[in-house]
Amino acid sequence: MSLNKPEQELRQDLQDIASELRWSAVEMKAIAARLNESGNSVDAQALLRMCELFERTDARLGSFAGEVKAHKISLK
Repeated sequence: MSLNKPEQELRQDLQDIASELRWSAVEMKAIAARLNESGNSVDAQALLRMCELFERTDARLGSFAGEVKAHKISLK
C-alpha cells in the first residue's frame, strides 16, 4: 500500500530534519576538534555532548520515518 500525500510529506520532512541534524553534528565535531586544539577542551566537550544528542535524535527521526513508511504512523 502506498503512502498518501500527507504521509509522504511527513516522511520527507522527518528525513530532511534527520539529515540536517547529521550535517550539523559533523560540522560541530569539526568545530569541537578546533576548540580542543586551541586549548578550549571544556567547550569542545560541550559541543560533543550536543552532537551525541543530535545523533540520537537523528536515529529517532529515522525510526519515525520508517514507521510512516510501514503505515504504523498514518495521517488521514
